[in-house]
Amino acid sequence: MDFNLEHGWEILPIDGDTGTAYMAVNNDERIFIKRNTSPFLAALSLEEIVPRLIWSKRTVSGDTLTAQEWLNGRSLKREEMCSLQVSELLARMHGSKLLKKMLLRVGGKMYTPADLLAQYFNGLSSELRQHPLLAEATSRLKANQPQLERSNYEVCHGDLNHKNWLLSETGQLYLVDWEAVKLADPALDLSMLMCQYVPRKDWKQWLTRYAKKEPSPDMMKRIYWYAVMNLLLVIKHNYQRGHFHEMNQDIIKLNQVIKKQNYI
Repeated sequence: MDFNLEHGWEILPIDGDTGTAYMAVNNDERIFIKRNTSPFLAALSLEEIVPRLIWSKRTVSGDTLTAQEWLNGRSLKREEMCSLQVSELLARMHGSKLLKKMLLRVGGKMYTPADLLAQYFNGLSSELRQHPLLAEATSRLKANQPQLERSNYEVCHGDLNHKNWLLSETGQLYLVDWEAVKLADPALDLSMLMCQYVPRKDWKQWLTRYAKKEPSPDMMKRIYWYAVMNLLLVIKHNYQRGHFHEMNQDIIKLNQVIKKQNYI
């Protein structure tokens, strides 16, 4: 592939990134290059949510290449996902008018509760469809869909796995891998993070730190709705991949959420 870089740059593919990500090296200088990244990346760079965007160009083959600052660092550990840095970055992302404006401009799609339910049922196996607990969960979700106005939808990352957080050597935190970005209820992101990383007894404390105020009953109701929705989607995903141990662990989590709460 022709990267159209000045003489002296060596291009090295980054393993595990499906042939779309590269490290470019020229003596002691390094940059991160990715192919066909969304133009939304420019707004994320301006808000300092991803490493700095250096340039963007189109190749003769029609591909778009973006170059970002190369940062030495590491992914967050699971136990670090409860940190103040994480909640502050999420609050800044969800509250950014620039990000929302730019995502709408590049054709970002809105995801409603009905869209997520349809995604779950699309191609769902008969075994999962007939599972008593999963059937009870989907029945509750259908009957209690959050009614947040679409004007209050914000930019949601959509995949807040701890491996998608980059902590640089200087201590700056970034959120990377934006392929699942969408406009949605911020509770979608929050529930995803809390289900995976925050002990249930600490949910209200975490949300208070995130929002700078105690969560309202409506917010808690939406958090639990999306928590159940996310668990159902993960259960379906693990079933399709044959990861039955992980699937059963998530079914146990699902049972704990819907049996011990009156929100849905």
